[in-house]
Amino acid sequence: MPNAESVSTAQSPRIIVFVDYWNFQLSINEIEARANGIGAQDTRFQIDWLKLGPYLAERAFGLLTPRPANFTFDGMNIYASYNPQTQESRKFRSWATGWLDRQPGIQVDCRERKPKALPRCPACHRDITHCPHDGCQKRIIATVEKGVDTLIATDMIRLAWEQAYDVAVLATLDSDLVPAVQFLAAKGLKVIQAGFPPKGIDLATACWGSIDIGRSRDTIRRAASN
Repeated sequence: MPNAESVSTAQSPRIIVFVDYWNFQLSINEIEARANGIGAQDTRFQIDWLKLGPYLAERAFGLLTPRPANFTFDGMNIYASYNPQTQESRKFRSWATGWLDRQPGIQVDCRERKPKALPRCPACHRDITHCPHDGCQKRIIATVEKGVDTLIATDMIRLAWEQAYDVAVLATLDSDLVPAVQFLAAKGLKVIQAGFPPKGIDLATACWGSIDIGRSRDTIRRAASN
């Protein structure tokens, strides 16, 4: 791995962006919903994924001290998950792997979500298999995202070991990534969080610096189709 001195004196630091897709998307949905006074479940902020990586790299470059002469954007790695049991989620996977992953400088790792344990009745301790509300009675099928944070941490450390970057931008609020960030910092690598304060304060504190995306989200908003 690079040592602290080689990173801090790099004339043109290489910046890679790591994005926890659902953590980032759902967080920006909440910011947008709050600004418009509507429910987050009814809101989806349309991210321009082609702009996001270069924009975050430029914002991170602006925080570096001492200020290098220039920087190199070396790509964006996106980590997502999907539920194979739903048509909407399968459609998402098709878009993520068939279109987004093919864009210049973008790599997508889309993992299958795993079944989540059913809730249990606190009285009889039996699984609740169907919705108990009148008029519904639909079968409860839940999934959970497994291993995405571990995958991000592994890639950040692996690429650092391969000396593939000098600065990482980490777009998530997930505090599970704090140990990986602390490890990389000990090796002299700067990790800058892209988040939505005050949420994600533990990760932001562990990182070398942080970027408030909520205030500047219009910059990465996808233009409406004509």
